[in-house]
Amino acid sequence: MARNSTRPTSRDVALAAGVSQAAVSLVLGDKWRGRVSETTAERVREAARELGYRPNLAARNLRLGHTRTVLLVVPALTTEFFAGVYTGAARVAADHGFGVVLYPSPEGIGPARDPFASAQAALDGVIASSMAADALTAIRGDQLPLVMLDSDPTGSLGAATVNLDIADGVRQTAEHLLGLGHRHLLHLAADVASWTFEVRARELHTRVNAVPGTTLTTARAPISIEGAQHATETALSAPGPRPTAVICDDDKLAAGAYKAARRLGLRIPEDLSVTGLDDLALATAIDPELTTVRLDAELFGERGMQALLAVLDNREPEGDDIPVELVVRGSTAPPRAS
Repeated sequence: MARNSTRPTSRDVALAAGVSQAAVSLVLGDKWRGRVSETTAERVREAARELGYRPNLAARNLRLGHTRTVLLVVPALTTEFFAGVYTGAARVAADHGFGVVLYPSPEGIGPARDPFASAQAALDGVIASSMAADALTAIRGDQLPLVMLDSDPTGSLGAATVNLDIADGVRQTAEHLLGLGHRHLLHLAADVASWTFEVRARELHTRVNAVPGTTLTTARAPISIEGAQHATETALSAPGPRPTAVICDDDKLAAGAYKAARRLGLRIPEDLSVTGLDDLALATAIDPELTTVRLDAELFGERGMQALLAVLDNREPEGDDIPVELVVRGSTAPPRAS
């Protein structure tokens, strides 16, 4: 049967699904749980898809007094990681009739100007990375329903936190390098005041210091290849036993460590093992390919949006950290015998 050329209405969906218009409103407004069955909800969604029905969100939002718009505040988009976070958040948001506005803090971290005449009037909630937490002050995002990503759950600004299991990623990395026989290690730490980087440093020190005969030195660098190269060169040229492995807080820092090693005439991994964290596209573009901790950025974004929807619906968000995985590639090997 040919589809009607006029725009389908909620009444058309109700007739096709064999339910009331009220049931259609509940299902498509994601307010159906406890009111209609899962089978009925799926029948309504299928009818809406078949008819090509799209609710008039502008009119509905005027009635509800909500914009169904969420702000995602992240550091400047210098890697694809936060693009993946946005993709995941936007996918879940679209399934629930929400839109996501991506707002990268212009300087990467720190305060940012309010992109709205009034964030509180224009937004239903905010998802924010702890690396861009200062931007919340300018937009008064901490006065809205707020979910923090990569944030200390015991002292977060948000109504909920969503975290990757970064501590376990560092644990896997340390155990891998110590298991290979490395005893002199360099931590190339991101020079960013953020809880997630504090966790990395604390966990690394705990794991390495538990093994007798180890040394762990720290060099700080901005998250840039040039800054990482300079910091690594300086650390590897310092007096004392030269580190045989460099543990980097992210993959961009690892790329800088690669450049420093080559400037110093060191081969990876024969003279120096290097690890990263993120598993960006960069990790397999450099040679040898980088051993790094894989973070599921899209799942991170999905969980952030799901947590915010739970907060808006007065439900308890899922609390478990998202698992991470060490991916071993060619940049790590046992240290050369002295």
